[in-house]
Amino acid sequence: MNAIRIKRYLSPVGELLVGSFDGKLCICDWAHEKRRDVNDRRIRHALHAVYEDGASDTIDRAIAQLDEYFARERTAFDIPLIFTGTDFQNSVWRELQNIPYGKTVSYGELARKLGCPKAVRAVAAANGANPISIFVPCHRVIGSDRKLVGYGGGLEAKKGLLALEQASGGLF
Repeated sequence: MNAIRIKRYLSPVGELLVGSFDGKLCICDWAHEKRRDVNDRRIRHALHAVYEDGASDTIDRAIAQLDEYFARERTAFDIPLIFTGTDFQNSVWRELQNIPYGKTVSYGELARKLGCPKAVRAVAAANGANPISIFVPCHRVIGSDRKLVGYGGGLEAKKGLLALEQASGGLF
């Protein structure tokens, strides 16, 4: 059976699981996420793999880039990613990568950018199922009233990530 290497990373805003498969990042997700089991099953099933604790070159590079991000030395990532969602989820996750550092969009704006203006709830659900947090910046999506809503790592983590990025551009 194939293996997904995973390692824990303690960020300034919470503990993350960082995982790689075949030289690509497949997980950077909150260790204590309420959907942890569902996300893990989906990833293992999609990749026909099991989790194994340990490092890899991809994980080491991802952690180095996370350290730079939290030190405000990095605003973009260049780790290869592998998505493990449905076609719709994958399209949402690709679009999330187009949200610039230091900027936010609403779920409605994201749905319009995807050409599905009436699919706000589906976009929100796909956003919530994103297993590659920070690298695929779902924290940059906010409510239409510009308030912070829902985040796998909790609203305090979302608030912390947005505050970190605030120095580079106006949020809200």
